[in-house]
Amino acid sequence: MPEPLHIAFLLFPNVTQLDLTAPVQVLSRLGNARLDLVWATRDPVPTDAGFSILPTATFADVPRADILCVPGGFGVNGVIADDVAMDWVAAIGADATWVTSVCTGSLILGAAGLLTGYRAGCHWAQRDMLPLFGAIPVAERVVIDRNRVTGGGVTAGIDFALTLTALLRGEGHARAVQLSLEYDPAPPFDSGSPERAGAALVETYARRVAALVPTRDDDLRALAIRRGFS
Repeated sequence: MPEPLHIAFLLFPNVTQLDLTAPVQVLSRLGNARLDLVWATRDPVPTDAGFSILPTATFADVPRADILCVPGGFGVNGVIADDVAMDWVAAIGADATWVTSVCTGSLILGAAGLLTGYRAGCHWAQRDMLPLFGAIPVAERVVIDRNRVTGGGVTAGIDFALTLTALLRGEGHARAVQLSLEYDPAPPFDSGSPERAGAALVETYARRVAALVPTRDDDLRALAIRRGFS
């Protein structure tokens, strides 16, 4: 039997837990795959949902991986400001067979120099930040550009992981995983995108985010300059 695929997920403080746990759940059903949740230490890492997740490995434990997956969340700027974390992302991404992300995790990939000239997805609210790092923003749930596979916001992580499963194991396997998870979305409201939510709800969301992290985008622009992007 061939060596199992090694999938390394970046786990970081204030990650959006569903960005991480949704693709972890789907990709755990690849078969013959090993998944690691990686951070600087093995101490519990707080998520945006109010609970913590235990890393399975440290940066030092994982010098390479077949697949790199980076989730997003309000902790993204903190990761981009962290030289140790960014060095690890850049090193793993340089040699990985697949370089992937969910939500605003694509901003971390971009800041690590892994999306320059690539089409990429992101959460709709920060998709316009991707060009800061040389990436080409695309308003799709899943974006595939060569060996880069990037998902849109949060729940798109399920679509992303099923798409990657199909690339790795074939459509039949991916369909079976989808069935096993009863992934048959029928949301109670039609407000899952800014286009359908309408301007008033989008503005309400923007005000709430601005109150939580008022300098998020300005800080990200400064970080882009610090990382060598102009």
